[in-house]
Amino acid sequence: MLNIKRILLPVDIPISTHAVLREAATLAHHFHSEIILLHVITERSLEAGVPADEHAAANWDLLAAVLRQAREERDEKLVADFDGLAVRGELADGDVATAIVQTAHEQRADLIMIPSYSFTFAKFLLGSVTAKVLHGTECPVWTGAHVEELPRRDFAIRNVLCAVDLASRNVKHVAWAAQLATEFGARLTLAHVTAALELWGPGGNIVDHVWEKAILGNAMRQMDKFREEMGAKAEVFIGSGDVPKVLSQAAKQTKADLLVTGCYPYGGHLRTHGYGIICSVQVPVLNV
Repeated sequence: MLNIKRILLPVDIPISTHAVLREAATLAHHFHSEIILLHVITERSLEAGVPADEHAAANWDLLAAVLRQAREERDEKLVADFDGLAVRGELADGDVATAIVQTAHEQRADLIMIPSYSFTFAKFLLGSVTAKVLHGTECPVWTGAHVEELPRRDFAIRNVLCAVDLASRNVKHVAWAAQLATEFGARLTLAHVTAALELWGPGGNIVDHVWEKAILGNAMRQMDKFREEMGAKAEVFIGSGDVPKVLSQAAKQTKADLLVTGCYPYGGHLRTHGYGIICSVQVPVLNV
């Protein structure tokens, strides 16, 4: 079973999105996890009051700063979410992605949870540095929904969507998805995306329905076999074409609260499309 003892939670100062904070609090309460807040100092955070002096920084309360801003923005629900949790703060400087990876290793984090849309992470996460975070650590990485800000509401895991690459032998993420679904009593759906079925012919794109039936039928048989081998009680979604687009459709159709995908160390075509998936699927993405 999942044993999430430590969650590394990098944050902006000032906080630009509260969604991942709520998600981290939900997991921490459920698994009795310790949350390690990490802030990597930037010019913007220094202007916001993060101390530059090493001695002052050692006595600065990062959690208090986060909760103070929440109160100023009248987000008392977030303050309540952190009540009773074991939380400690860490400050770092230098390259953001490198600091996250190093801290995760030093603190033996079981999960990294970061926003994909904020002042800092919009600049540093979605680019070449993403590889340092997603693939520079063996620690699973949870990226928040790639939207500017979600409505202030309780986060719950009721429906889990898990992307499956039948050509890859990486099944660790499927085990995570199945166990998370079990932990939260959620519905689990395994999704597989085949190659595009459209062919170029006279008049534009056409679909050979015999070919379509053969491809989708073979995919369903393989998924049934895979589901049986994994011992997972799950529904199956089969789509074709652009991977991020199809997974986005699957997330909407299944009302997913979370997408779990395999990006480390060898995620096949899921790893290739990793950044596109994060940007397209407007729910949190857990990369294992």
